[in-house]
Amino acid sequence: MTDATPASPARSRGSIVLIEENCTVCMLCARECPDWCIHIEGHKETIPATEPRGRDRQVNVLDRFAIDFATCMFCSICIDVCPFDALAWSPEYRFSGEGPADLLIERDTLTRWGVAPSE
Repeated sequence: MTDATPASPARSRGSIVLIEENCTVCMLCARECPDWCIHIEGHKETIPATEPRGRDRQVNVLDRFAIDFATCMFCSICIDVCPFDALAWSPEYRFSGEGPADLLIERDTLTRWGVAPSE
């Protein structure tokens, strides 16, 4: 008896993952979600001008990104509407909890699921 995880079939959906470096905190995924299961928090930071006559820039910084998989219906709308490919499907499908509160998955776990395992 082996403890190996069976391989997922080609084109199967596991869970939604976050590619954090692509996220611009535009909140489009949260607005388009029919279940309102995506929770995003961010703030603006000012980047000083690099040239003498340049202007300071403001960028959005991601503080919190969480998906409540207890209410998510895995419809893929959030992945489809993201203009920066910050959300994707992962083959990770084994996640569970003792209650609905355990299915609120935060940014660090969503990012870790998106990293391909090293071989």
